[in-house]
Amino acid sequence: MGKRRTARERALQILYEAEFNDAPLEDILRAQWAETPADEDVRTYAEGLVRGTAARRDELDGILRGASANWRVARMTAVDRCILRLAVFELLEQTTRLAPAIIINEAIEIAKRFSGEEAALFINGVLDAVRRSLGLPESPRKVKDHESRTEEKPGRIRASGGIEKKRPGDRPGRKP
Repeated sequence: MGKRRTARERALQILYEAEFNDAPLEDILRAQWAETPADEDVRTYAEGLVRGTAARRDELDGILRGASANWRVARMTAVDRCILRLAVFELLEQTTRLAPAIIINEAIEIAKRFSGEEAALFINGVLDAVRRSLGLPESPRKVKDHESRTEEKPGRIRASGGIEKKRPGDRPGRKP
């Protein structure tokens, strides 16, 4: 399994714990890494996803409400809700680096592992509706067209939850 998939899965586990734990997010993060250490790359990417998703939770839930007409966000299972929030955060922040189809596929695969086949179908439908509502391209081939219209330069998710601008000397295709 790749580092980004591992980071997404760890981010899901942390966000899931935060759903039921009143402790500050930083305490949950500290406890998670102490309990189950991870590579620096995995930790950095996971923390960026967790902090960004937590910081924009209300915005993400609003987007999910609009995309899941027959489901209230509060009625979704906690695992599915966390997977959807993570994926929507990535769709908002990472589409200059990753094709929306890749982000959606990663969410589907994680849903299969942590929630089941039916949940994966549900997540696919909701995320496709989100992708359309955000005006994102359907296939990787169309990403170049979308990128040319995007003013934001490619970057990486920082542990603080923001985007790190591409630095001079970064090579194309280099993974954070």
